[in-house]
Amino acid sequence: MAKNHGPTIKDDELYQSLRDDGMGKEKAARIANAKANENMHPFRKGGKAPPYEEWRKEELYGRAQEIGIEGRSDMTKDELIDALRSR
Repeated sequence: MAKNHGPTIKDDELYQSLRDDGMGKEKAARIANAKANENMHPFRKGGKAPPYEEWRKEELYGRAQEIGIEGRSDMTKDELIDALRSR
């Protein structure tokens, strides 16, 4: 039986499994909660967005700003890509 992680985690077993596999708390929670919602499909291959390498630096900066990556103003395009992917 998986530990109860409180009302913010909708699928405790999946959350714990993802955490045991080394996934971060935030990402594991997003996936576990999406999987618990029958209208969402977190394991289905997604988006039609081009890879970050095809984005302009300004677009990468804007995306980094949206999700709150610190130090983004001093980053190169490659550093922005790495930061976005590790987030």
